[in-house]
Amino acid sequence: MATNGAPSDSDLSQFFDDLVRVETRLYNAVNERLRDRHGVVTTQFEFLRYFRRNPGSRVADTANYFAAGVGAISKGIDRLERNGWVRRHPNPADGRSSLVSLTPSGLRLVEEAEATFADSLDDLVRAAVPSGEFDVARAALAALRSSLERDRIGLPVG
Repeated sequence: MATNGAPSDSDLSQFFDDLVRVETRLYNAVNERLRDRHGVVTTQFEFLRYFRRNPGSRVADTANYFAAGVGAISKGIDRLERNGWVRRHPNPADGRSSLVSLTPSGLRLVEEAEATFADSLDDLVRAAVPSGEFDVARAALAALRSSLERDRIGLPVG
């Protein structure tokens, strides 16, 4: 920590390293459990959760939410559609785009996988991070995410 209370360059570098490694390991662990128990990977599960909360979303809106390219999101949605978990509908407001909604089997899958997801986070996060520290970390990450999203930082180009 720098003398004025602000993080030093070394602290910021370590924060970035810890954040990225934690995200990777946590994501991989949740992925393994979802795949083993439900035959779905974390990215697919996240898409299904998003479409449950946001039925009739455009691919571009989905890409913006996940800070990913429209092409990559569209390919991911294609895989969900091939599995029968989502369907695309013509967008009545814009014939160039489609809207995506869960199918009944997609809704069933996301509801069943939700318990595995919650149990995984409980096992991996709650067990490792005391509640007082969790609240501080969650608030810090929420503030960082909000700032990046507000300023549209980190979106893919093209």
